[in-house]
Amino acid sequence: MTAVRCPITQILKRDGTVVPYDRDRITTAIFKAAASIGEPGGRPAAEELSADVETALVANHRTGDKPSVEDIQDVVEEMLMKCGRTALARSYIIYRHQHAQARSARNDQFEATDNIPYKKIYEVLLWNMDHDCDTVDGLNKIIADGRFEELIRDTDIRYDEEVKRAARKIIERLPEVRIVIIAGPSSSGKTTTTIKTGESLRAAGYELVAMAVDNYFFDLESHPKDEFGDYDYETPQALDLPLINEHLERLLAGETIKTPDYNFKTGRRTLNVHEMKLQPNQVLLIDSLHGLYDGMTSRIPTSKKFRLYIETLGQLRDAHGNFMRWADSRLLRRMIRDSQHRALQPVQTLAHWHYVRRSELRHIIPFINGSADFLVNSALPYELPILKHKLFHFFPEALELFRDEPKRQDAYVRAKRVHELLSQITGIADDSIVPQTSLLREFIGGSEYRY
Repeated sequence: MTAVRCPITQILKRDGTVVPYDRDRITTAIFKAAASIGEPGGRPAAEELSADVETALVANHRTGDKPSVEDIQDVVEEMLMKCGRTALARSYIIYRHQHAQARSARNDQFEATDNIPYKKIYEVLLWNMDHDCDTVDGLNKIIADGRFEELIRDTDIRYDEEVKRAARKIIERLPEVRIVIIAGPSSSGKTTTTIKTGESLRAAGYELVAMAVDNYFFDLESHPKDEFGDYDYETPQALDLPLINEHLERLLAGETIKTPDYNFKTGRRTLNVHEMKLQPNQVLLIDSLHGLYDGMTSRIPTSKKFRLYIETLGQLRDAHGNFMRWADSRLLRRMIRDSQHRALQPVQTLAHWHYVRRSELRHIIPFINGSADFLVNSALPYELPILKHKLFHFFPEALELFRDEPKRQDAYVRAKRVHELLSQITGIADDSIVPQTSLLREFIGGSEYRY
């Protein structure tokens, strides 16, 4: 059945927010439900069914109506039952129930841990509003008016001052603090933040000495794998946590240790390779995704640790009023970095992002509240126009590649969302106006820092 022109342009989410209506989301849900029971037809069959659902929605709603997500899901179930697709209807109901349970679990976790730094987000939003870069339209106008270089300057000043404040907090707690933990999810800018923090500490007579946590990976054959057979470097259980804690205790006791060496080409580690001792004017640095994970430093007293957390807390609304997701900003950074330094095509990074996010949600995000001593916002309002020029052309390929692949629907939905946002933004081809000390250089190259 061919769907008529849909008068529904917006829907009501469960939290009361209004978002654009997108039939493709219905298609994706039906496609996943069908794939889970092995029904043939793939995405084209799911698109036909979603067209029927849309026809039913049109018949029951007037122009300008905003059906809720629950209303739409009810219509999907009813339509599947009426056309005799009972097995698919049952699968869809299970799919819907599982998502409801997941939402409930997330809500419970939020209430228990308050993982969202609301005060910080409000500060970021106010800063963006004051600088006219809280919306896509505002960002595009800055570019059109020739004020883009000014935005770069003001953004970098804000970020640098924030890192300096963090360093001052560390210095205030010296010499009791012996370990500085700089943590955050993938591509949040930990390396640049670490370098800049180290500059402030050196000015105060102290030196950051890094413990290379990556050398503590177990042999690759011992790593857990995801559902695609990919080895998972993103989980803290891939690291020898007991050995890390033993070495930390010995270093703080003034002993000399020998850390392992991990070879990423062979996937194997060698024990007792790199000699290390902590001097009185030295502060041990742990730069790790999982720095806030309790198992990483559980045997070290809290008073001996300073925990700095980094996240891209960007506050940018698209043409429909939807805020860009923080993780999408970091995905773009990692896509360009992987292509330059890890021989991975951007589409490969997009495909593998699912287990990066899964590990973040399990092992990083839950430890923000009550664990971090300072929070740095590493989102740069000027980075999207530059990243668009470098990455936008990869997204049509990704959409085509993942569209009909049942196990890659998360990648398809993510690619579609980011593609739609970037399509609204004016791209900038010349990145020479980005300073060599900018955090963005960690990802696009050309930094004066050595990574």
